[in-house]
Amino acid sequence: MDYVALGRTGLKVSRLCLGCMSYGSPTGGTHPWALSEEEGRPFIKRALELGITFFDTSNNYSLGASELVLGRALCDFATRDEVVIATKVCSPMRDEPNGKGLSRKAIMQEIDASLRRLGTDYVDLYQIHRFDYDTPLEETLDALNDVVRAGKARYLGASSMHAWQFMKALGLQRANGWAPFVSMQDFYNLLYREEEREMLPLCQSEGIGVIPWSPLGRGMLARPWADVPMTHRAQLDGYAQMLFPDVAALDRPVVDAVQAVAAGRGVPMAQVALAWVAQQAVVTAPIVGATRPHHLDDAVAALAIRLSPDELATLEAPYQPHPVKGYR
Repeated sequence: MDYVALGRTGLKVSRLCLGCMSYGSPTGGTHPWALSEEEGRPFIKRALELGITFFDTSNNYSLGASELVLGRALCDFATRDEVVIATKVCSPMRDEPNGKGLSRKAIMQEIDASLRRLGTDYVDLYQIHRFDYDTPLEETLDALNDVVRAGKARYLGASSMHAWQFMKALGLQRANGWAPFVSMQDFYNLLYREEEREMLPLCQSEGIGVIPWSPLGRGMLARPWADVPMTHRAQLDGYAQMLFPDVAALDRPVVDAVQAVAAGRGVPMAQVALAWVAQQAVVTAPIVGATRPHHLDDAVAALAIRLSPDELATLEAPYQPHPVKGYR
C-alpha cells in the first residue's frame, strides 16, 4: 500500500479509503442494506491488514451506528495514531428543526456526538456532507473553524457541491483566517464524469485532495450489463435509483467497455473501473465499499493496474454528458 499527502497538507493517507456506510445496522432507518456490526467488523480488520489506514463514515449512516461500529473496531484492531478517521455532518439525524444542516448549533452538537460514538477525542477529517442552503455560509465556516481550534478535528473537508460554492467557501476561509477545506469528496466514476468540467480542475489548481465516492458507480461498473442491478443493495438503495434512474441509453456502452477491457486483461471489472479512477492525476484516494470478502482484495489489486493509452481511450470514448447529480 502506498501513502500520499492529502492535498497540500502533511497528512498521509492510504491510496484507498474504506467507506463505512455499509457497516452499521440494517434496522437503522437510512440504509436497510447495511451489514450488522458482527458482519462488518471483519472488513475493517481486513482493510487494516492490507495497509488501508483511511476510513470514512458519517454521522447519519445508520443514524450513527456506522460510527459506533467503526470506532469499536478500530479500538480493537489498531492504535488511534496509525489511522485516519473521517466523518461528516449535515444530513438529518433527528426529526426536529435543528436535527440537520450546518448551523452552529447543529455542528457543535454533531461533532460531540460523533466523537462519543467513535470513541475518540478527535477526528482527522471533518467534512460537510452537502451544501446547506438554509444557513449562511459564514456561520458554517466560523463554526467549523472553532471545531478545529478546539482540537476536535485536525482538518476540514467538503463533499459534493457546485464548484462556485466550494471556491466561495475557500475564499471566505482565507479572508478570515479560518481553517480551510483541504479535501473534496465528490461523485466521480466512469459513469459520471461531470466533475471534470469545473470541480476537479479547481481542486488541482488549489491543491485540494480528491477522495471520490462511489468509484464503481454504485456497483454498476463491477458487473456485466445483464447482471445490473441484481444485488440486494441495488434493490434497496433508493439513492442509487435517484443517481441512475434510467441508465440504459447513456450508461450501457460504458459498462460494456469496462467489461471488454477487463476481459482483455483477465481481471474483474471492478479492478478496471477502480484503476481508472485511481489513475486520474487529481485523485488522492478513492473511497471503496466492501460487503463481500473479495471486494477489498480487488480494490488493492486495482492499484497495481496501469491502464494503457488505448485502454483509457476505450473506457472514456462512450461517455455521454449527464445531468448534474449527487449534490443533494
